[in-house]
Amino acid sequence: MNGGRARPKPAVVATCGAVAAVLFMALFRLERLGPLDFWAGLASSIVIVVALGFAVDRGYGTRVREDLRSGLLRKVGIGVVSAIALYAVFAVGRAAALELFPFASEGIGRVYALRSGTPLFRIVLLIAFIIGPGEELFWRGFFQENAGAGPGRAAGFILASLLYTSVHLASGNIMLVLAAAVCGVFWGWLYMRYRSPLLNVVSHTVWDLLVFIIFPF
Repeated sequence: MNGGRARPKPAVVATCGAVAAVLFMALFRLERLGPLDFWAGLASSIVIVVALGFAVDRGYGTRVREDLRSGLLRKVGIGVVSAIALYAVFAVGRAAALELFPFASEGIGRVYALRSGTPLFRIVLLIAFIIGPGEELFWRGFFQENAGAGPGRAAGFILASLLYTSVHLASGNIMLVLAAAVCGVFWGWLYMRYRSPLLNVVSHTVWDLLVFIIFPF
């Protein structure tokens, strides 16, 4: 897909990754950004890094439009099915973690505590239109795509998975870090397999809605 396009320089991609790391690590550490609560802070951070990605990768908009023009229903279908499959993995993983790790229940509870005091409808809107789509547009569609511009796409997959997992370390929540690691590898593989920002956006957004809104654990 657009194999001959001009790509942003590695230093530029690395800088974008560093900006994302600073923003997300601050958010996960403080659970807010200045006057913004967690959800508003997360949405604002995502808007910033996605805008940065599109600004430095001039061909990204064209790539997304091309992605939307081909196999739309198939990509949406795979995205939905993959989200359900990932939810099932987490359901099994949660049951195992509660049996094996004494800290699991507290860690999972801390994740859901982030919803406290925030209207559910607001969270749904932010997940559906900014958080779910934006995370994939940046982490996989921009960062993984461009970090893997060298010998093979595996490099981008590894770097994106590691950075995506690492920013969650600031939370101090082992369960959140483990969840991020599983999701990072899963969505990274999905992007490496299909190379479709749209497919990943659907998968991530549907999974977020399942986990946080529809069938929370």
